[in-house]
Amino acid sequence: MSSTAESAPAGQSEALWSVEEHVEDILAAIRPLDPIELPLPDAQGCVLVEDVVVPVSLPPFDNSSMDGYAVRTADLSGATPEFPAVLTVVGDVAAGSGPLPEVGPGQAARIMTGAPLPPGAEAVVPVEWTDGGAGGGAVATMLPAGEGADGASGEVRVHRPAGPRAHVRGAGSDVQAGDLALEAGTVLGPPQIALLAAIGRGTVRVRPRPRVVVLSTGSELVQPGEELAEGQIYDSNSFALAAAARDAGAIAYRVGAVADDPDTLRSTIEDQLVRADLLVTTGGVSVGAYDVVKAALSSVGDEDEPGSGIDFRKLAMQPGKPQGFGSIGPAHTPLLALPGNPVSSYVSFELFARPAIRAMMGATEVHRPVVRARLAAGKPVSSPAGRRQFLRGRYDAATGEAAPVGGAGSHLVAALAHADCLIVVPEETTSVEPGTELDVVLLG
Repeated sequence: MSSTAESAPAGQSEALWSVEEHVEDILAAIRPLDPIELPLPDAQGCVLVEDVVVPVSLPPFDNSSMDGYAVRTADLSGATPEFPAVLTVVGDVAAGSGPLPEVGPGQAARIMTGAPLPPGAEAVVPVEWTDGGAGGGAVATMLPAGEGADGASGEVRVHRPAGPRAHVRGAGSDVQAGDLALEAGTVLGPPQIALLAAIGRGTVRVRPRPRVVVLSTGSELVQPGEELAEGQIYDSNSFALAAAARDAGAIAYRVGAVADDPDTLRSTIEDQLVRADLLVTTGGVSVGAYDVVKAALSSVGDEDEPGSGIDFRKLAMQPGKPQGFGSIGPAHTPLLALPGNPVSSYVSFELFARPAIRAMMGATEVHRPVVRARLAAGKPVSSPAGRRQFLRGRYDAATGEAAPVGGAGSHLVAALAHADCLIVVPEETTSVEPGTELDVVLLG
């Protein structure tokens, strides 16, 4: 952790931290997870740690892009519906079929999409350009092999000429052996997984998805689906942050609400360390008499590593002023202690926990994208002096405007559910006129 934290008494920092200082402190302590070899289905969402070179060209052979007939182009010269080219059908060629028939002068082979171009053939004519072997006019589809006159023998009438390589996918027309398929640092989504499979890679070396354990605290919290008693509320934070962790690329484990008891919380955290690359708690980091996270973790440290433990600090931001960060346990597992108000916890997660997760994954870009947009509001928007305010909003890319959603209260979950961005009001600004350009954090 930074010198700002180290200069304060253990477990707490009296100085007001900026958002940048807090982010930098977190990212300076985070290390990318060690690479591992994973099967393709398990590698989705992970980041490649090595360049992948194509071992075999795609496609590996010339093949047909249509259902039709493989032909020699000279045989179709001058073909019309009135005077079709009449060719002898010498066999069927299906994808994955065995030995290929050779197409000689005046001959054709019935061919299916994806099947290799047989020797002697120079092009493919779609079945719609032919009579399908039925002796009549143009047909729309090819009958299954062995059904009716449209078979792998007899004659076919072709009503149009075709140029060389017509409807043929050339070997290596997608990628060629020796080409760079994917660069190190690529996040593996479905198209990248498809390419890896297509070039024959069953496994790939990646940084694994971090395992993030989310714990919410508060004796007043009840799990959704249960009955509420007097003074109780439903636990939404653990669900929101676990979902946010998955959205960031992590494997998320949600722990039900922990009661306001320091010993219980310490025990719960110790139990979770075995499956955590990152711990995220929500609630109990302010100055109240029952702020359990602060009480439980202020004095926790790793004796063999000076400066470890959890540092609680105040940030020059709204919402989310109280924050905590450090490491815990024998493996020095990073822990982020976020405030308990729903909006505060979510905004804090996006600004601090998401970059930590992305850094663990080895992602090249760890932050959400930021754009400039004009404030769309019916009146000036106020902001506290000395605090960077993050307003929930909706961004319109077409107009380049961002409109606040709901109020500034850190408990307004309904407004948060309708937001797709955070509108950033700088620390030195106390009032923003409509139309003013501001930074806007896009939430995806």
